[in-house]
Amino acid sequence: MAEPIKTQAEILEKLNISALNPMQKEAQKVIPNHPNTILLSPTGTGKTLAFALPLIQSLDPNCEHIQALVLVPSRELAIQIEQVIRSMGSGYKVNAVYGGRAMSKDKIDLKHTPAILVGTPGRIEDHFSNERFTKAHIKTLILDEFDKSLEVGFEYEMRAIIKDLTHLNKRVLTSATQGVDIPDFVGLNAPKVIDYLGTKVSKLALKLVISPDKSKLTTLLGLLQHIGNAQGIIFCNLKDSIQTVSDFLNKHRITHGCFNGGMEQKDRERALIKFRNGTHQLLIATDLAARGIDVPEMEFIIHYELPLHKEEFIHRNGRTARVSAKGTAYILKWKDQLLPDFIEAADVADTTSKSPIKPTYWETLFISGGRKDKISKGDIAGLFFKQGQLKKDQLGVIELKQDCAFVSVPAKLAENLAADLNNSRLKKKKVRVYLI
Repeated sequence: MAEPIKTQAEILEKLNISALNPMQKEAQKVIPNHPNTILLSPTGTGKTLAFALPLIQSLDPNCEHIQALVLVPSRELAIQIEQVIRSMGSGYKVNAVYGGRAMSKDKIDLKHTPAILVGTPGRIEDHFSNERFTKAHIKTLILDEFDKSLEVGFEYEMRAIIKDLTHLNKRVLTSATQGVDIPDFVGLNAPKVIDYLGTKVSKLALKLVISPDKSKLTTLLGLLQHIGNAQGIIFCNLKDSIQTVSDFLNKHRITHGCFNGGMEQKDRERALIKFRNGTHQLLIATDLAARGIDVPEMEFIIHYELPLHKEEFIHRNGRTARVSAKGTAYILKWKDQLLPDFIEAADVADTTSKSPIKPTYWETLFISGGRKDKISKGDIAGLFFKQGQLKKDQLGVIELKQDCAFVSVPAKLAENLAADLNNSRLKKKKVRVYLI
């Protein structure tokens, strides 16, 4: 039996949120009172919390089976939603399953059935077809970023999953994109639409940067030197382009991370961790990073390669100028290149002022122990303060996972800390500590 349901006020206090935004407030009124809801709101406005709050309130604490299924188009979004719902501290178990994750881990998690299951269509369909749990108690279906999860590539799995959900009484679809056709098999009859796509006051500045040559690499370097030490994403269309830009930045000793669908899940996750904790201020990425990933507010994004469709342009730009912050989207184009129709006229950026890009202050250490070893963030902080002799302002972000942890520390101290703390004991576990 789950712990007692926490009130919305208690959950918001735990999340350190003083008040819901207008979109989230409307969702709290609409979702509980309508069987079918479509929630449209820009990237970064808190759609996960908007559907998670009423979802938590609708669960039966006496039911020991899966009650809600959240389907998402990417591994990163599955992980992010799992983390948000866990951080709410409701007492209900939530697990994320996705392709690229060991099936053995799924089976261990599902042995103690969660109330909420989050996953990608392929992995969920695998669990469904192998009947690894009962589906009879799943009453709520949430399709997050439904414009992606209902694309043709996922249709077979999505159709099979929804066909198996015979006891649904609530469907919630969310997106940051408008005008998407919803197939009949979803069963979304007469939905109530919550639409906040047109209400965001944009604080996004669009700036054009013109390159005299096709490669644009030298122009990119000049732009980065103009921007200086700030956090941002450089968007490319292809993995090969990411490699080209990465090799060029390495040649100029500019630290960065890479992120694309061809990378191993572990490497993708570590790239995001190092971007979040400040080890890397730059991330070179495909459109996979345009939505559904947990990254900090950033000051800029760069379209190194122009997106092919308007939706990608919108989602890329949505990574900066989020909620109430300001941001700049730089459009990097060759002088003879025509802009697509969906990119409106933008002022040409003055990038004449330049300064060297300084190395980042932080590096990241890996620790081979996590939540399942009963290790807490306080335990890790204690190790670094006592045995590592760090001062409080020298300990950066600690990210605690089920079976490991990542800690950002000053780069100049990182190697010595790894050597001094390796094979230390945290709780009852001897842990490995090394630089990643």
